[in-house]
Amino acid sequence: MQICIFEDEKYVNFYPLVYARPVYDLVCGIKSLSEKISREFPGEKITLHCRKYLEDTVKLQNPDLDVNLINDDPCLFINGRVIVETNLGEMLNPQRLDDCVLKNGNNLIAIKLSGSNLLKIKNNVPDTFNSESFMELPSENVQVKTYNYLWDLIGKNGSEIINDIDSMKKENYEFVDPNMIKGINIINKEEINICKSAAIKPGVVIDASNGPVYIDENAIIYPNAVIEGPVYIGESAKIKAGASIYENVSIGKICKIGGEVEDSVFLPYSNKQHAGFIGHSYLGSWVNLGADSNCSDLKNNYSTVKVQLNGKVIDTGIQFLGIVMGDHSKTAINTMFNTGTVVGFSCNIFGAGFPDKYIPSFSWGGLESLNTYELNKSIATAKIVMKRRDEEFLPANEKLFENIFKLTSEERNE
Repeated sequence: MQICIFEDEKYVNFYPLVYARPVYDLVCGIKSLSEKISREFPGEKITLHCRKYLEDTVKLQNPDLDVNLINDDPCLFINGRVIVETNLGEMLNPQRLDDCVLKNGNNLIAIKLSGSNLLKIKNNVPDTFNSESFMELPSENVQVKTYNYLWDLIGKNGSEIINDIDSMKKENYEFVDPNMIKGINIINKEEINICKSAAIKPGVVIDASNGPVYIDENAIIYPNAVIEGPVYIGESAKIKAGASIYENVSIGKICKIGGEVEDSVFLPYSNKQHAGFIGHSYLGSWVNLGADSNCSDLKNNYSTVKVQLNGKVIDTGIQFLGIVMGDHSKTAINTMFNTGTVVGFSCNIFGAGFPDKYIPSFSWGGLESLNTYELNKSIATAKIVMKRRDEEFLPANEKLFENIFKLTSEERNE
């Protein structure tokens, strides 16, 4: 049995973060969506489906998995937007299913294919799946939920940190007794998980009274930082002196974080080293926020937040939402963002005042003017930035930049 985690046509609801990755590579809690799905099917062969232009980078990141290849018969295709709950593996048990389409309302959940039905797509895997392509198959309704927008991931991040920590504890990870670390203050020791190679400096406060805290391998927490769970601090991440990391925050590996952060996700290799507030936000990889960069995550009239996405203004229905920022984007010092701002891939934002609430990918400037960030200059900067973290900018990365630049050209009125 092959399990193929796929993208459907609703991946566009997760721009700008999915310009550089499939939707299932987004993180909620500690693990990516695909890792959570894979966890539900131990022992099964897991493969990945993605848009064609992402194939090279997905293969680089997943060298042990087949990408856009269907080799086994039968195959259970699972939507990468699925929310993994405790009984997902049972509900989608491939052994009990005949060929069919599984839905929840208008959301495609899974497709079981075998024989001639599988052969139809085996040698011509589509860019994205949709239920209309399998109208001839019987349809079944299942009570499996999906993430529908990026802000859904922000909203569930705290509970998913708890779920992921529970799963990781079952894998017999070894942790340090917090009471053995000199000079730190802890609350609710049982929910504090500190890997042996992490360094916690004197004066640090770790409060797990409202949820667990997980500090991964080689992370460094500098003096007088305050961490209130549920929080995940990734491998080799650095939490700067005096930082305030409040609840529902996930910080990816090799990030540097200072100032005040709450209800936010930072993907790996991103920096917010200095003072400033980021809340209810989702930031991609290789992002750098200049000192005193701030976002609003609550409107002054306390109404629900509206965002611009795919050329439409969408009422999110939620009261708190800060910024959504694509990979490789950067801000100057003292940059300010309004509630519900969306910043695209590889932008350089600077200048006085609040920039527009929607900033297209490869933008250069701010409120006073917004120009195109030339592709060659964007790539040159990315090479320098990645080299500083001992990461090589490969031909696949350059091709990715080129493809995203072309995909987003209409946004910049080019």
